[in-house]
Amino acid sequence: MNYQTVLEEIKEEIRPYLNKGTVANYIPALANVAEDDFAMSIIEIDGSEHHIGSYKKPFSIQSISKVFTFTLALDIYGKDLYKRVGHEPSGNPFNSLIQLEYEKGIPRNPFINAGAIVTTDSLVSKYKENTFSTLLEFIKKVSNDENIAFNKEIFKSELESGYRNFALINMMKSFNNIENHTQEVIETYFKQCSIMMNTKQLTKSMLYLANHGVIPNTNSEIITQAQAKRINAVMLTCGHYDASGDFAFHVGLPGKSGVGGGIVAVVPQKMAICVYSPRLNKHGNSLVGTKALELFTTKTRLSIF
Repeated sequence: MNYQTVLEEIKEEIRPYLNKGTVANYIPALANVAEDDFAMSIIEIDGSEHHIGSYKKPFSIQSISKVFTFTLALDIYGKDLYKRVGHEPSGNPFNSLIQLEYEKGIPRNPFINAGAIVTTDSLVSKYKENTFSTLLEFIKKVSNDENIAFNKEIFKSELESGYRNFALINMMKSFNNIENHTQEVIETYFKQCSIMMNTKQLTKSMLYLANHGVIPNTNSEIITQAQAKRINAVMLTCGHYDASGDFAFHVGLPGKSGVGGGIVAVVPQKMAICVYSPRLNKHGNSLVGTKALELFTTKTRLSIF
């Protein structure tokens, strides 16, 4: 199949949707984007690449970073990680306080904000002041790109406006599910959300999940096959907050979104995909990105179902 042709078709078909949705302006620095931007990348396990749009333009990866922290934490702690964070869909918004209190400070999964804060805390327990640099080096490794960094303006903006995330971490601290100083953990969390990557870099960074935990071109094992299976499963069931079921229904691939407008997805044993379009739907997922991925699996029949 000619994937470049498929991408070109998708680019034309999503045009009517480019002015729909809203950018994530509750983080002020995220509002400073070109609202109608669009990019999409495919990289196959054999290394073949296909791109359209502004695929070299970096954007804030936001919650896509949760895939990387979950990977590192699962590799370190194994099943013990699930004592602190579950692997079930939340069915609630990604920053819900009500559910967290009801479940005594144990987040439903590592892809809602509370769950990602816990996995970040578990990494701080391991790496201390080197946590963010360790995470950044890991991302550089899996994306095979040394030029990745975080955006200080976005980090500062999140630190100044992230009241709900401060509430989440303090509530979990009250339930003894945060081991380290809350300020250190939350700053590390905001930094990882502020990492800037483009669709090409993000697509390459997901290939280990499409290839049973192994980076294809180097045969470097990042995690075990069983762990890759677990991460993909949680991406499928929890990767899009309370719209995860809808994403599975329409797209049918393991994926993870971020309020910066990016979505990553994997086709096991075939490829990784990333789409970027900053306008979001009511669930906080890229509106055009979701539509583009639905068109992709419809045209290629590459849904896992």
